[in-house]
Amino acid sequence: MHTLLMTLLLIVSIALIVVVLLQSGKSAGLSGAISGGAEQLFGKQKARGLDLVFHRVTIVLSVLFFVLAIAVTKF
Repeated sequence: MHTLLMTLLLIVSIALIVVVLLQSGKSAGLSGAISGGAEQLFGKQKARGLDLVFHRVTIVLSVLFFVLAIAVTKF
């Protein structure tokens, strides 16, 4: 049981790292601060749906990560 939980925890943690790295940043330094206002004014529709999917997958994976981490300590 412990080996199964550890394996699942490892898979979930790697998936969480990959999903977080695939998300686009909210600002890209100084250029993001300057163009960020223009994007909000004129609207940015590039890959908005994909960002929403990554956001939801991140939430699910993070909850699963914490549940598995607690389960590993209990078993």
